[in-house]
Amino acid sequence: MTSPRSDDTGGSAAHPLAIDTSKPHPARMYDYFLGGKDHYEVDRQAAEQFIKVAPEVRDGVRANRRFMHRAVRHVVAEGGIRQILDVGTGLPTEPNVHQIAHAIAPGTRVVYVDNDPIVSAHATALMNGTDSTLTSVVLADLRDPRALLDHPEVRKAIDFGRPVALLLVAVVHFLSDAEDPDGIVATLRDALPTGSYLVLSHATGDIHEDRREDAASVYNKATATLNLRTHDRVQDFFGDFTLVAPGLVQVPDWRPDEPPERDAPPIGIYGGVARKNG
Repeated sequence: MTSPRSDDTGGSAAHPLAIDTSKPHPARMYDYFLGGKDHYEVDRQAAEQFIKVAPEVRDGVRANRRFMHRAVRHVVAEGGIRQILDVGTGLPTEPNVHQIAHAIAPGTRVVYVDNDPIVSAHATALMNGTDSTLTSVVLADLRDPRALLDHPEVRKAIDFGRPVALLLVAVVHFLSDAEDPDGIVATLRDALPTGSYLVLSHATGDIHEDRREDAASVYNKATATLNLRTHDRVQDFFGDFTLVAPGLVQVPDWRPDEPPERDAPPIGIYGGVARKNG
């Protein structure tokens, strides 16, 4: 769950030059919500402010991670996917995509893409000891999807003549409407051949009466805003891909491994998996 924006230190959107610790960063806040250690005081303060307004957030980010795990297992085990492009990967949290995929199909190629230097550094460190021909990390920007797709390391690892699973997990909601999220996602979708999958999750205000607008406003001072969207609006991002059952649902309800806990808080994140059928 990381920002598609650059930092404010003078780097370009695709190639930020330094880590900005003056503002909260969504990836580092997400790390805090998950109980990680890769964040700064500014991230902790913002995250605690968010928790006060939306106390279910820790349950939500964990549910989102579990959705990603199940979705990856589905596209690899049932969909036969052997190439995964994970855009906006966020800070590494085990098990990671390549670990899940390789447990099922050891030859699966996985490319992690992010534009934040701290994410890139941690992800690169995670790759030590792994087969670099199968797992790689690319510094690129979601807001420039054409450059992302044409990046030499992406092209080296991913054969766009064969089915690919594109992961956009908890990242599109950091694109404002002014940044044309529909066009960005469509560019990525259109690059995928028949038989490919799109795995996408997105925050929403649909689930709570207050629409969590106060919580979303916490990100107004962060390096990227949080843009809550409705169910229909999120479903638009799948284009003409066919959603697999159960469709676009709250992430705990997407093919759960176990029955939902009684009295579990409602989770304001939708998730879905869709296939390109030609």
